[in-house]
Formats: sequence, structure tokens, C-alpha cells
Amino acid sequence: MKPASPHVLALASAVGVALDLLLAGLLLLLLVDRLAPPQDLPWTPFSLDQPIGLATVGKLARIAADPAACRAALRDGGVRFVEGRAQERGYCSTRDTVRIDGDLAPAAPVMTCPLALGYALWDRQVLRPAARQLLRTDLARVDHYGTYACRPIYGRPGERPSQHARANALDVAGFRFADGRRATVAADFRGRDDRGRFVRAARDGACRTFGAVLSPDYNAAHADHLHLDQSPYRLCR
Repeated sequence: MKPASPHVLALASAVGVALDLLLAGLLLLLLVDRLAPPQDLPWTPFSLDQPIGLATVGKLARIAADPAACRAALRDGGVRFVEGRAQERGYCSTRDTVRIDGDLAPAAPVMTCPLALGYALWDRQVLRPAARQLLRTDLARVDHYGTYACRPIYGRPGERPSQHARANALDVAGFRFADGRRATVAADFRGRDDRGRFVRAARDGACRTFGAVLSPDYNAAHADHLHLDQSPYRLCR
């Protein structure tokens, strides 16, 4: 029998190494799938009941591109909502909007479904745990300044349209708790007590569920509220 040429032997060795690497990769993938929490795995379904993890931002982005999937995620998470009314007003047109039933005050503002989903996740996985951990009480209400406003950024003529012009932004002014206490962005953001720590934790956690988060650290225009939106670029200040 004629011995194999060095070229054939080298090729066979390379194929063997490739198969070994493939097998090792599959075993590693199975191990990760078994041991890692679902919020850290991009191929597992999204759930509002899961803590925010390594894969959450990517899952939110995929859901945001699919109105039906966004509504399914809200519904599966037990969030009650009604459909918003679409309107065509140039750059102030609104589409894919809902009104969620929850702790916002004023109640049920119109917002895009991706914004509503980000808010529901923030409320459930950031605000409520932080209230219990830092204040030893439950969150009762989230006060806000509104979502939809047909205007450019800062209301300045010639600026690009604000995310508020599409109901894709929410301005949060403060928080009320079950024990009667209240924390506001204006009074407590820089405070050193538990209320100040809560407001800053709310801002930091929002950066994991929204596209852009602007606080008093950003500029004076946000001294009294947290601006939360689902714009495609990410900014946390």
C-alpha cells in the first residue's frame, strides 16, 4: 500500500483539528446554555420578569423593530395597555403607540411601544427593587412631565426634532412611595440620603433599558427631570 503523501497527511491533521475545535465549541455552547442565566443569552426569549442581563439590550432592540413582538412582550409580562391613535403631522407623526396601565402619573400617557416596554422593564427590574433595598418601602407612583410634544430639541427653531415629537420619550420628575415619602429629581438627585441614592440608582438603571438617558449631570435643562427615550443612539449622562 502506497504511503500517504505529506500533503494528504497535513490535510487530514488539519481536518482533525477543525473537528476537535468544532466539538469543543458545541460542548462549550451547551455548557453556557445550561449554566448561564437566560437574560445573558441572546438566543433565549425576552421576559419582563427576568433581571436585566448581558443580552437584554440586544433583545429589546430586536423587539422594538417588530410591533407585534413588542405588544406580545408587554402582554406576556402582564402589562395592560390600549392602542394609541396614529396621527400624521409631518415630523410630529406618531405610529406604533400604546397607553399602558400602571403607576405613571398623569396616567396612561401615549408612547411608542418600545418606550413602553423599556419603561415596564425599568419599573419592574430597577425602580421597585431599589425602593425596597434603599428605602425599605414599595414604589407607589412615578410622576412625569409628559411624553408627546410636537417640537424640536429644547424647543429651538431649526434644531432636529425631539424624540418627544414622536412620543418616543418620557420625562420623569419624581417618585412617590407607599409610606408617604417622595423623591424628586430637582430636590434629591444630588442628595446624600437614601432618597438621593434612589434617584441616582433610577438614572443608572435606566441606562440599561433606554437608548438615551439625560439627567442633571447632562445640563441645566434637565435639572428637574430624567429624560428617557428610545432613540437609536445610546447616551447615559
